[in-house]
Amino acid sequence: MKNGADSIQVFSDLGLLKDNAKRWDADKRLMLAERGGKKIDGFDLGNSPLSVTKEKVQGKRLFMSTTNGTRSLKKVQNAKYLFAMALPNRRVVAERIMSLNQKNVLILGSGWEGSYSLEDSLAAGALAFYIKKNFINEVNISNDELQASLALWDVWKNDILGCLKTATHGKRLTSLGDYEDDFKCCSELDCLDIVPTQVERGVIRAS
Repeated sequence: MKNGADSIQVFSDLGLLKDNAKRWDADKRLMLAERGGKKIDGFDLGNSPLSVTKEKVQGKRLFMSTTNGTRSLKKVQNAKYLFAMALPNRRVVAERIMSLNQKNVLILGSGWEGSYSLEDSLAAGALAFYIKKNFINEVNISNDELQASLALWDVWKNDILGCLKTATHGKRLTSLGDYEDDFKCCSELDCLDIVPTQVERGVIRAS
């Protein structure tokens, strides 16, 4: 979204994605889809952050489906407030969350096909650490999963790139090709000022 995309609409079903995309002007849309880390034939892009350049996405709606992330977003699309976070935008998402002064906050990791994901727990720990450090009197960690994520962050916070490569998904991507620049991009911390926010069910815009 930092490169000027109008919005992202997320789908768990590829057929539904294609049907919705067809209703948009072909010059104002892109279809993005991957399964298992590989771009699906017939789609414009996969989910590499480096492929989403300003020249390709500016002013367009991105119709997107991924193995895990978009499915998770669909599951919580009825939430009052819904933000998408990664390590690069951790700080601004944390500050937006705290500005809302909500009693309960759910941090949902995408996982991998329904199972545990090391990199998602790392990101959850990074978010919780920032919030706890900067809003210490306002935060209570309420479950063991987040306590474990905080411990994981403490172990890997000085070697984020190493953690991403150690994770099962990192090893899977390495086996598919050269993703070194993607790893580096995803391991950057607090470098983006964009809060991807759900503005209607399944539709996310930068704010």
